[in-house]
Amino acid sequence: MGVYIGDLLNKIRFDKNLKPEEFSIVYYDRIQQKTFEIPFVSLSRSGNFIVTKINNRETMIPLHRIREVRRNGKLIWSRDVR
Repeated sequence: MGVYIGDLLNKIRFDKNLKPEEFSIVYYDRIQQKTFEIPFVSLSRSGNFIVTKINNRETMIPLHRIREVRRNGKLIWSRDVR
């Protein structure tokens, strides 16, 4: 069984051996029907959502919309390949 995305986000945030600025997440926007990549440091966590500002508006993205996590541009987690 693979790594749950919530556990991975917590590890990136709290593991002192990791640098959050090296990470980004790719999520699927169902309105625009495409994916977007945002830096990990620009988000916070609220339950089963990540919270970030997009176009100066606070946006809540459900964890199930996260498709990938990248570190320095390299794929380290994918919803399709858990």
